[in-house]
Amino acid sequence: MHCPRIFTCQLLITGQIIELEAAASHHIARVLRMITGQQIILFNGHGGEVEAEIISTIPSSVRVNIGDWKIGQKKTPITVHLGQVISRGERMDYVVQKATELGVDAITPLFSKRCEVRLNQQRQNKRQQHWQQVAISACEQSGRCQVPTVHPPIHLTAWLKNCVAELKLVLNPHQHSSLDTQVKPTQIALLVGSEGGFTELEIAHALTTGFHSLRVGPRILRTETAPVTALSILQYIWGDLS
Repeated sequence: MHCPRIFTCQLLITGQIIELEAAASHHIARVLRMITGQQIILFNGHGGEVEAEIISTIPSSVRVNIGDWKIGQKKTPITVHLGQVISRGERMDYVVQKATELGVDAITPLFSKRCEVRLNQQRQNKRQQHWQQVAISACEQSGRCQVPTVHPPIHLTAWLKNCVAELKLVLNPHQHSSLDTQVKPTQIALLVGSEGGFTELEIAHALTTGFHSLRVGPRILRTETAPVTALSILQYIWGDLS
């Protein structure tokens, strides 16, 4: 049986016995139907992972014995902060999942002029928690040891004002700045629009705050396809996909 990877918020100290969180316990006991004596891998988002042996299991409480630390998957050489205008339905989930698999360090959901999603504060909090869990699940699946932070949703203007990175890129199908002329960055901010794209004023605002236009091919990509394509290109040029 494949050894499942499980995220926990707890400290992981070799030799200690811990009780996993309710959601993790339910997944192990009810979904995976694992039993005493089987092995899992635990990580807490701070780098590295540990082997652990299940010593007791009931649906609401799984206890494990922490084993030896392993180095785990290395962090990608570039730090990427994705600013993504919120899309409808499962599209945003897809973006968070695939961006996590492609090594982003942070994701900020954004509201823009053409954003069709409206969320009150309560729903914003719930969606942020949901997207953070999507990122955790993607880390469990992909082997990542560092969990990207999903920040609270904010307006595009506020994100542009506070965004700090060595290289700032905004996806723009109508204009392109070559990446070949850029010195290899260690920090990148990537800005992606909604289904209807950015307005001309929003593009102009991004450019005045230090962003460069990036065009990823001759076709107009969907809002959930564009960040996956752009992140793949950036990881191929400067990251760990080459």
